[in-house]
Amino acid sequence: MGLTWKPRVLTALLGAAVASGLTTLILILVEATDVLLPTDTKFGIVFDAGSSHTSLFVYRWPADKENDTGVVSQALVCQAKGPGISSYASNPAQAGESLQGCLEEALALIPEAQQRKTPLFLGATAGMRLLSQKNSSQARDIFEAVTQVLSKSPLDFWGAELLAGQDEGALGWITINYVLGMLVKYSFSGEWIQPLEGTLVGALDMGGASTQITFVPGGPILDKSTQTTFRLYGSEHSVYTHSYLCFGRDQMLSRLLAQLVQSSSGPLVRHPCYHSGYWATLSPAALYESPCVHTAAPPELAGNLTVEGTGNPGACISALRGLFNFSSCQGRGHCAFNGVYQPPVRGQFYVEASSPGQDRWLRDYCTSGLYILTLLLEGYGFSEETWPGIEFRKQAGGTEMGWTLGYMLNLTSMIPAEVPAQWRAQSYGIWAAGVVFAVLTLAVTLGAVAGQLLWPQGAG
Repeated sequence: MGLTWKPRVLTALLGAAVASGLTTLILILVEATDVLLPTDTKFGIVFDAGSSHTSLFVYRWPADKENDTGVVSQALVCQAKGPGISSYASNPAQAGESLQGCLEEALALIPEAQQRKTPLFLGATAGMRLLSQKNSSQARDIFEAVTQVLSKSPLDFWGAELLAGQDEGALGWITINYVLGMLVKYSFSGEWIQPLEGTLVGALDMGGASTQITFVPGGPILDKSTQTTFRLYGSEHSVYTHSYLCFGRDQMLSRLLAQLVQSSSGPLVRHPCYHSGYWATLSPAALYESPCVHTAAPPELAGNLTVEGTGNPGACISALRGLFNFSSCQGRGHCAFNGVYQPPVRGQFYVEASSPGQDRWLRDYCTSGLYILTLLLEGYGFSEETWPGIEFRKQAGGTEMGWTLGYMLNLTSMIPAEVPAQWRAQSYGIWAAGVVFAVLTLAVTLGAVAGQLLWPQGAG
């Protein structure tokens, strides 16, 4: 009489289960696509040990890189307590201890699992350059004390070093052009692109002990000792850069006062750059300790100095000009001052401007302003045409100006990139259909099993 109802139903259920299962398998294998999972974040820490203070910067970037250079962002800024590390010449251990607070703050930010592979570097600038000239053994003791503290941290300590002035200028140039989007930027199409080279800006930096100028000149750089070349985001850049030690703000003030003392006939020094009514008494000993002051104290100067402000801008500018050697560039083309080669400035420039905001600096504001004016116009050779291209900034894009970010960008080119992990995934529609067929397969299979077990024996 043929098949009974029970075998027919079970055969139909099993056939449906097989068809549904095959459909689910096909959806999984055929419609799956490769998806890149988000990469891990890498961190890096840089201490900027300047002449007047020390700052810590924490940077982060995706583990995969863009043309062999990380896309870096600033994650933390911390100002270490106390003065610059060069001020601890008589007690080097305190130089290391002064870094502990900021170091602990950085460790709290970085996941413990990543600390061992997070690079840590300290770069000392003009303050330590001057100390190295004055007393190399004291400078060495400070570096040893700093190294002892930083090497005990769970981070990957890369060293504490004296940063050359030329490197400070070039790395500061990288920082400014990076944060302004001149080296690489994110396009509307969702890709990283490189702007035209003609949009690159110059960098001017006024520190406590030195000042730097860095830019891409309009022609070849004739003095190769002033040229720095580096490769970022797949492109090579060559810049002119020079650092003037002893021409930073603090050392300029010391040199200016020493110059006025030399031209005075006694312990009373009339200071044309200080406002009228200013009066102070100070010891000349600290003034003549600086390696930037090349004259000895007058023999008749046995006691303290009395400094009286006269508030004479014309005399102030004349005194400031005496700090420069402009005659060494007479008759020479492409020369700034002190006989230093410099191509003509071009393009837009950004100046790292600091605002101490403390009453003890108020007396020096007029001096500093006139000094910067003299340096830019008569020293670096800016004119009425190029002056509007100068912009004073402390930050750009929420990132501090300075050499540390440029150092970190350069460092990322030495850290291997990580390839993003791949995963097989379906679109939402295909995934939903696969779920439906998988559930259907399970239901039909269970139905067949239930029918086999529960169907009454002998039912047809």
